[in-house]
Amino acid sequence: MRSLFVATILTLLSAFQAVADQRDPRLDPLFEELKTAASVTDARYIEREIWGIWSEHGADVEAEMRFNEGLLLMNAGHLERAIRMFSVVIDVAPDFAEAWNKRATLLYFTGDYAGSVRDIERTLALEPRHFGALSGLGLIYQQLESPDGAIKAFRAALEINPHMPHIKERLDTLTEAMAGKPL
Repeated sequence: MRSLFVATILTLLSAFQAVADQRDPRLDPLFEELKTAASVTDARYIEREIWGIWSEHGADVEAEMRFNEGLLLMNAGHLERAIRMFSVVIDVAPDFAEAWNKRATLLYFTGDYAGSVRDIERTLALEPRHFGALSGLGLIYQQLESPDGAIKAFRAALEINPHMPHIKERLDTLTEAMAGKPL
């Protein structure tokens, strides 16, 4: 009887792991909580849970392992090697939205804005609620001196996650600067 119970639990856990990433059923309630979080501090805890789920790819252990290698390279400042590692992850698991987002971030840091935008577009096609990708898109538009694009991206990010004070400040500054100018 005990072995049947253990087998059932292991089956449920493996099924649960198979959906980890942007398709994970835990995300919908977290996004609802994020919109109504009482404070920025509360929102940060929810954001961490969301980012944690986005960073899992239980359906492909190799992809998740290489993703984690890419994070280590990224955090160590080895940007070009990290880009290559996230490219490998994308080749192995093209549906892994967070791998696209991480590579987009690195491409932004290396000045490849066009490549970053392409990867952000793919991230958003896979996970339209990716407030990080949307805020990154706003930063790119801001860097390219396209305030209308930045405003649209920042507004979209804040619609999903209204608890990003730095993005709110950027949006307010741009909106003020654009007052009276057509978007």
